Amino acid sequence: MKKIGKLTMTAVIGLILTALFSGPGAFAEELLVYTALEDDEIPRYLELFKKEHPEITVKIVRDSTGIVTAKLLAEKDNPRADVVWGTAATSLLVCDQNGMLEGYAPKGLEKVRPEFRDPREIPHWVGIKAWMTGLCVNTVEIGALKIPAPESYADLIKPEYKNQIVMPNPASSGTGFLTVSAVLQMMGEEKGWDYLDKLHENIARYTHSGSKPCKLAGAGEVPIGISFGYRGFIQKQKGEPVMTVFPKEGSGWDVEANAMIKKAVIKESAKIFLDWAISEPVMKEYAKVYPVTAYATGMPVPEGFPENPEKQLIKNDFQWAAKNRAAILEKWTQRYDTKSEAK
Repeated sequence: MKKIGKLTMTAVIGLILTALFSGPGAFAEELLVYTALEDDEIPRYLELFKKEHPEITVKIVRDSTGIVTAKLLAEKDNPRADVVWGTAATSLLVCDQNGMLEGYAPKGLEKVRPEFRDPREIPHWVGIKAWMTGLCVNTVEIGALKIPAPESYADLIKPEYKNQIVMPNPASSGTGFLTVSAVLQMMGEEKGWDYLDKLHENIARYTHSGSKPCKLAGAGEVPIGISFGYRGFIQKQKGEPVMTVFPKEGSGWDVEANAMIKKAVIKESAKIFLDWAISEPVMKEYAKVYPVTAYATGMPVPEGFPENPEKQLIKNDFQWAAKNRAAILEKWTQRYDTKSEAK
């Protein structure tokens, strides 16, 4: 072997390979992640991931659940996303029915409760946390209007709330869909649609975001927003006069879940990300603001939620919701879309 100074050519090649394939930049890869997690959640979680995996650059595409779902379906034949992180399980079931998800069993799967994962041995989706319907009520506005705070779904159709409620459009919002699905499952379809007809009379408008009704309530633009618990507490922390009410009948809910998109080439970083996304450090972060997580973390129930948050969740048939999603949205749109805000 020809020598270069005191080093052989073999040693030189070895040093070059070591420089290329070791250290923090080793196997550097960009990962495209679609998510419906809240904007103010994502940075807190990703900070943990970046500390553990500085070699992976995560590019986030964030939108409401319905829009993320529509984007995934539109890209079915030419998928762009590598991973879906924190999007409604009912939406991922629709994607799975279209053959778009790749099975993967992330590390720590054995800890995940059965109702928070696809039941197959190699699951096509795995949940991280549940989010539930909560009513955001502006205490100053209802005081000025001399109307009581609603305590239930039944209250929301009372005449005193006419034009005083904002709700998410279920076609674009996962929160909107889980609320409509809950009504139909709790009351039965005939009585459920009759209820939604009456609720529609009291709706000022439908938003395309699940968090926006609560933000509007917090800003005093409307007294009552049908939203979800986390958002109500965040608005209150910002100093807005908002109280969060969980309906007496129980809350609609869904699992925010993760999945690997089926592609010709599966990136190793996609598996690393999905392993991390159910790991204990980030699960404890989820648990700081969501009381029901994929497995027990030992964290206390966040302030404001019911003492036993799992009892607040209605009995939810995810398979029924996914199977009937398209038909429900079509019927809902035909009946109520005239009050939806412009996209």
